[in-house]
Amino acid sequence: MQGFSIIIVTWNGLHHLKRFFPSVAATDYPDFEIIIADNNSTDGTKEWLKEHYPDVKIAAFDDNYGYTGGNNRAVPYAEKELLLFLNNDVEVTPNWLHGLSAVFESNEQVAIAQPKLLSVEEPDHFEYAGAAGGYLDTLGYPFCRGRVLDTVEQDLGQYDQSTEITWASGAAFAIRKDVFTRLGGFDEDFEFHMEEIDLCWRTLNSGYKAMYTPESTVFHLGGGSLPMGSPRKVYYNFRNSLYMLWKNLPATQLWYKLPLRMKLDGIAAIRSLLGGRPEEFKVIFKAHIRFYSSISKLQQKRKAITRSGNTRVLEPVLIIWHYFVLGRKKYTDFISK
Repeated sequence: MQGFSIIIVTWNGLHHLKRFFPSVAATDYPDFEIIIADNNSTDGTKEWLKEHYPDVKIAAFDDNYGYTGGNNRAVPYAEKELLLFLNNDVEVTPNWLHGLSAVFESNEQVAIAQPKLLSVEEPDHFEYAGAAGGYLDTLGYPFCRGRVLDTVEQDLGQYDQSTEITWASGAAFAIRKDVFTRLGGFDEDFEFHMEEIDLCWRTLNSGYKAMYTPESTVFHLGGGSLPMGSPRKVYYNFRNSLYMLWKNLPATQLWYKLPLRMKLDGIAAIRSLLGGRPEEFKVIFKAHIRFYSSISKLQQKRKAITRSGNTRVLEPVLIIWHYFVLGRKKYTDFISK
């Protein structure tokens, strides 16, 4: 049985820790440690932890390095074989680590695993951020078993089978420490959003597998750092999607898929403007400008990425066509069982 280093990044999130951390501390598993990666909080986080949970490791930083930077900087504090990056607004079940451990023990090629992600506010529904494991469509649009675009399904046991996935949610993301270190961890230029998808893509291209297991269940609040629909969240989603595609798409696909995605981004921007959301229009435009200015740096990263050529990362479906034109809102509506 392998040990877990649970890493929780927080920045002025004491209200979340008071609500959700007790469940993590009460985890029933023989070999785990908890590391709080504190991004220079000023709300008494460190003092509260030292008073109530003196055995928890605190990796205290001098600035707010976000999700990517905070997690990367906390890894040197980890002493276990498996890293588990957990958001500070996640409630766990007592035996949640057992199911994840079994996935890693079942196959050495499994490098990444995700539990079932349900909603704190609607416990009988999947949670937007990861649901029952993620995939990418033919143009790199992310979707999940249990969540397609804005449609989130009720958990009726329809995804209670362990299965290979393309990406695991950063809300509860388990990865072998040696793989994480070898691949350079999260790309800190992403800051927030899609950094876990980028890392999963690099991991799959290195010949490993990612798995979802229903034998582990957690409950995620979501929107704790960046609320749904906020202009900043929209900016990161559009910019980082382009970052990810440039870094990871095979050359045979990059030349036509990236321009097509950018055209669709333009359509989305116009829809935002016509829909009375001028701030969304502005940040989509800003995301593209930032992408253009980053191409040289992204190209250097692209050259360093291994592409095994034997892993199908993109699913042969176009989500926006199924969702908006054909009215197919669920994973099972367009993916064959």
